[in-house]
Amino acid sequence: MGRRKNNKSSDNNESSTKVSDSNPDRQQHNTITRFADAEEDDATASSILDDSVAAPVDGTAIEDEAMCDADVSMIDGEDDKTSADYYFDSYSHFGIHENKFLFKDKVVLDVGAGTGILSLFCAKAGAAHVYAVECSQMANMAKQIVEANGFSNVITVLKGKIEEIELPVTKVDIIISEWMGYFLLFENMLNTVLYARDKWLVDDGIVLPDKASLYLTAIEDAEYKDDKIEFWNNVYGFDMSCIKKQAMMEPLVDTVDQNQIVTNCQLLKTMDISKMGPGDASFTAPFKLVAQRNDYIHALVAYFDVTFTKCHKLMGFSTGPKSRATHWKQTVLYLEDVLTICEGEAISGSLTVAPNKKNPRDVDIMLKYSLQGRHSAISRIQYYKMR
Repeated sequence: MGRRKNNKSSDNNESSTKVSDSNPDRQQHNTITRFADAEEDDATASSILDDSVAAPVDGTAIEDEAMCDADVSMIDGEDDKTSADYYFDSYSHFGIHENKFLFKDKVVLDVGAGTGILSLFCAKAGAAHVYAVECSQMANMAKQIVEANGFSNVITVLKGKIEEIELPVTKVDIIISEWMGYFLLFENMLNTVLYARDKWLVDDGIVLPDKASLYLTAIEDAEYKDDKIEFWNNVYGFDMSCIKKQAMMEPLVDTVDQNQIVTNCQLLKTMDISKMGPGDASFTAPFKLVAQRNDYIHALVAYFDVTFTKCHKLMGFSTGPKSRATHWKQTVLYLEDVLTICEGEAISGSLTVAPNKKNPRDVDIMLKYSLQGRHSAISRIQYYKMR
C-alpha cells in the first residue's frame, strides 16, 4: 500500500476538471507508492473471493450520516503529528480510566499487548490480575516497562502466540485488544481474539472493543490520480501502463480531506466481536452512494468505527475523514473510470471482502459498481489486493 502526504493548496490550484455547480476545496497530494508483486491474475482474484465469501449482509445497505458527521475534528497541522501522537491517541479511545468499574477486581487478558500500555491502564484501574500476551520481541520490553512502573505483582507478560501458550488461569473476565488493522481487516488480529474468547472468556465476560463497523463513501481526487496513476501511461515518452494496472489494484492508506467527499457515507458491515465467528469477516455488502453535489468521482473510500457498548455510556471512535486523524487513516480504492455525477444520482453496487487464501492476514476485495447518470453510464468490476 502506498502513502501520500496532504498539503493544502490555494483556490487557484483547484482541480480543473470540476463539474459546474460544484465548489469543493481541493488538496495537492505528494506520494511515495510501493507496488506489491503481481502473483495472481484477475481470474485468480475472482475465484478467491467467490470461494471465500460468506452470505451477504441481511437486508439492504444502511446509510449512517450520523456516524459520518459525528466528530468533525480534523484540524490544521494534523499531518504533522508524530507516530507517538497517533499511538497514544489510539489508546486514549479505550477510555479505561473512565470505566474503572469494569476492571475492578477482574482478571484481564490483553491480546497482542505490544508495549503493555493497555495492561498498565487495566492494572491502574484496579484489575485483580492482567495477562499480557505478546508474540514479538516487544514482550521483553513490556516486561521491563511493567517492572519500571511497579506493576509486576499485577501484570504477567507472556511471550508467545495466543494459540500456543497456556495461561496460569482457566478463565478470564475481560479480553482487551487493539486488533484492528488498516481497512479494519488488513493484518488484523481478529481471529486471535476470537480464539482467546472461545477458550478463556467466562460466559458473561466482556470483549473490548466489542463492535466494529465498516463504512464506504466516494471522493473527488483528480490531482493525485492524474499525477501518480495516469503518470504511468507516459513516462518520459515510454509506455509503462502495466505498472498503472498494478497501482490501481493496490489500495492506498492515507488521510482524506473531508472536503473531497462527494456522496453520503454508507454502512457496509457491523461485527459483534462478542458473538461473531471467524467466517463472518468474509462478506458481501451492497451499497448505494448518492451524490450530494455535482462533481467527478475518482475513488471510493473505506473507514471503520469502533464502539464499546459495555461502558456506562456508549463510547467509541471513528477513523473516518470527518473525524480526528488516527494511525489507521482511511483506505482509498481508485476507480478505473472517472465518474461524472450530478447531485441526487447514485453509484450502486457491492463490496466483497475475504482473507487471502495464501496469507489470511492479507485481504482480497472485489468491487462491483454502476452509475446510470446524465453524463456517465458505467458498470464495472474491479479487484484489489491489500498486501
